[in-house]
Amino acid sequence: MFGPLRAAAPGRGLAGEIRVPGDGAIGLRALMLAALAVGETRIEGLPERDDTRHIAAALRALGARVEQAGPGAWRVAGRGVGGLAEPAEVLEMGGSGSAAALFCGMLAGHPVFAVLAGDAALRRHPMGRVTGPLAACGARFTGCGGEFLPLAVEGARLALPAEHRLPVASATVKSALLLAGLCARGVTRVEEPGPSPDHTENLLRHFGARLRIMPEGAGWDGARVTELDGQPELVAAPVSVPGDPSLAGFPLVAALLVPGSRLTVRGVGLNLLRNGLLATLREMGGELAVTGERIEAGEAVGDVTATHSALRGVDVPAGRLRGTKGALPLLAVAAAFATGTSRIRGVGAESGGLAAVMALLAANGVAAEAEEGDLIIRRDGAPVPGGGSMAAGADSCSVMSALVLGLAAEKPVTVEDGACAGVVFPDFAGLMDRVAGGGAITSA
Repeated sequence: MFGPLRAAAPGRGLAGEIRVPGDGAIGLRALMLAALAVGETRIEGLPERDDTRHIAAALRALGARVEQAGPGAWRVAGRGVGGLAEPAEVLEMGGSGSAAALFCGMLAGHPVFAVLAGDAALRRHPMGRVTGPLAACGARFTGCGGEFLPLAVEGARLALPAEHRLPVASATVKSALLLAGLCARGVTRVEEPGPSPDHTENLLRHFGARLRIMPEGAGWDGARVTELDGQPELVAAPVSVPGDPSLAGFPLVAALLVPGSRLTVRGVGLNLLRNGLLATLREMGGELAVTGERIEAGEAVGDVTATHSALRGVDVPAGRLRGTKGALPLLAVAAAFATGTSRIRGVGAESGGLAAVMALLAANGVAAEAEEGDLIIRRDGAPVPGGGSMAAGADSCSVMSALVLGLAAEKPVTVEDGACAGVVFPDFAGLMDRVAGGGAITSA
């Protein structure tokens, strides 16, 4: 669906079984590690997005054979650790800051020269937080204005193992350092002040690398140390990319909110460090049942069924939503339908923007307040009025959150740029309309 969209309460509950797009974070890492493995790796479930195609093209320029075999299915014949070739062309990263950072790490360990480029938004994204630590491996980086793309990367002639202590937990920076450490003789050690998603570590083990993870503390807090033995022989291994848990949250929350709903999302990634949203929804009283739990390519996967539930307010610890892109606007929508006070702590810098989330709620008759970076929503169980409109220019996750709100509110909700949701979740509006029985999400 394109153009303005209108979401209204359906005539029945949401029902059926669906799948969501593959997890882009895992897909990116799977492609890159497959290019460093010996043999041919088959990858299924990659999201059909521009950044997937940019990454594939960049890996081809580095000498790997990367071919698409069908929708979401790819074959990669790798070059082995240390075997990447010097590219004859600029490596285009599109708009993916994660891809740019991880390519910096991968190239840092190889004796090659390469230039990374990106779109206008990515060219404004500073790279110093990843290139600074990578310099300890022996690589050199020359960027526009010091740390911006286009960025020239001169990989180390002899990659050095290094010990890194990160000031903040970051899966992207940690992963870049581990990729550089693959080419180093010795042990690369990365210490974080708290846990961050461990998809890179899981895939490294899947392809045959040896590493050790030493958490200190438990839950969402406590330092975490990762040690990687350098110069392993990575061996091709099939990868099935699980459904993105962040994207699965949108249909699951909609099912919790719309009376009479029972909806199943198949093959969702259940990595504990990426499921702060699902954990919070359960604390709110959301009925979320997981079946068919399994491990695929080192990742926990399962089928999640959401049943309409009466939600209650909850106090969400700071850091709980780390690694869950777009969770803030969606969780705020769920809190708007809960009874009691919800406090989402430490979200001032979370994806979605505190001010934008408060504006979404206010436009639909829900008062919220900000206090020292926390979002506070107090509700007495009254219906959510709805009736709001979201102007063009909002991010994809905010647009999808607004459509979810419209499905459960008293009055329809309009978004001016319905196509925006399709950037990360193709045909989200059409899919949600089908599980609602039709006529719930329509062109405005």
